[in-house]
Amino acid sequence: MKEHYQGLGHVAVYTRDMGQSIAFYETIGGSVLRRGSVSTPAGEKLLALVDLGGVTLELIQSPTPVSMEEGNLPHFAIYVDDVDAAAADLRSAGVDTFLTPEKRVVPGLFGGLENWFFTGPSGEQIELLKML
Repeated sequence: MKEHYQGLGHVAVYTRDMGQSIAFYETIGGSVLRRGSVSTPAGEKLLALVDLGGVTLELIQSPTPVSMEEGNLPHFAIYVDDVDAAAADLRSAGVDTFLTPEKRVVPGLFGGLENWFFTGPSGEQIELLKML
């Protein structure tokens, strides 16, 4: 399965205020790569990709309050060459913790992407990610 991995996709960081977070990361040398949003039943979830020294952060402002008592890193993403093949290899290895029955294709977000989330043994969320 490791032949599908292409590197760290991004580190997701919850933010209470998207504008304030973008300003902070720009102040310390980061730059906004893309911005977008996703409709959820609770409202619009604001998203931004920020380059910070070669590491991509995905800033996420939830439409509802998110507990940040235990930290604010909801997931990490791994770039893959083929989301379906990577997921099939994981399933063959015994991983059965995918959060949805199939991958998600989002053509309008960040230039288009496919992703599929699963959890690790401690509940950490891992995203298989292919940019389109």
